[in-house]
Amino acid sequence: MKIKTILLALLLSVGSLFAGTYNVDVAHSNVAFKVKHMIISNVKGQFDKFSGSFEYDEKTKTLKSLNGIVEVNSINTQNVKRDEHLKSADFFDVAKYPTMSLKVTKVDGDTAYAQLTMHGVTKEIKMELELSKQVIKDPWGNTRTGLSLSSKISRKDFGLSWNKLIEAGGAVVGDDVKILIELEGILTK
Repeated sequence: MKIKTILLALLLSVGSLFAGTYNVDVAHSNVAFKVKHMIISNVKGQFDKFSGSFEYDEKTKTLKSLNGIVEVNSINTQNVKRDEHLKSADFFDVAKYPTMSLKVTKVDGDTAYAQLTMHGVTKEIKMELELSKQVIKDPWGNTRTGLSLSSKISRKDFGLSWNKLIEAGGAVVGDDVKILIELEGILTK
């Protein structure tokens, strides 16, 4: 029994030898969202300040882990007045909750399970995962790879419940928020 345990530990450690830690290259990455506006169109936005890292195993072409932090005050919907409202206590309340975080806890094929913490609430979300499955050297000698994560969440699950009704019977802001995260990472030395 002891030999089996040692062999299993050895196999697990050899598998992680091929995994590398990549720091997110913010200049070539994006954390974005889309939400219904007055039931007839979508408002898109992004967060301009974020950081993170992920572990990718080049041999097995699998994501092993991912951790990211977003500065909520960096929200950008291309409309200053709307952005200020989104930063207020009606929505994100950035004075009280200046960051949100995402931590991938499990990967199963093209599905990632993550802990999303937003507005002081942490929930597990299921995300569609697309790996580039390519590791390249850029012209400056850096090793890079990339990935995409997408999901749909209910903003109300995270305590973001402000809304007003419109004459047509719908809400000004939809409940479902589509999240799209595009990351390019540089292998740490």
